[in-house]
Amino acid sequence: MLEDRELDHGLDRAYAALADPTRRALLVALRTGEARITDLAAPFPMTFAGVSRHIGVLESAGLVRRVVRGREHWLSIRPEGLSIAQAWIGEQTAFWSRRADALADRLARRDADRLMPEDAEPAVPGEEADD
Repeated sequence: MLEDRELDHGLDRAYAALADPTRRALLVALRTGEARITDLAAPFPMTFAGVSRHIGVLESAGLVRRVVRGREHWLSIRPEGLSIAQAWIGEQTAFWSRRADALADRLARRDADRLMPEDAEPAVPGEEADD
């Protein structure tokens, strides 16, 4: 039970971090490789402190890694940080795909039954009809 709560907490942090367009833009900027915080902050219309707070949220969610080299802080993306969110989306997608497939099969059977003449025998899967 504790493990489920920890997973939920990690999932909540990941999605909360991804909910903000500035943080998503920072992650996109890091796709090309590591970068200094100063360089990442330059294009944003906010203070350096504001960008730094966004980076703190990304770090807390495990989405970025910070390395201090002298006086410079370098960031890199942590792709494994997205794994919990990706796994959750995968589970939901698989569940709803199975449900949609089952519904499609049921509707196809219903439609086939409606089109079949009343005196005809239902087709048995795998057997061909006589012509």
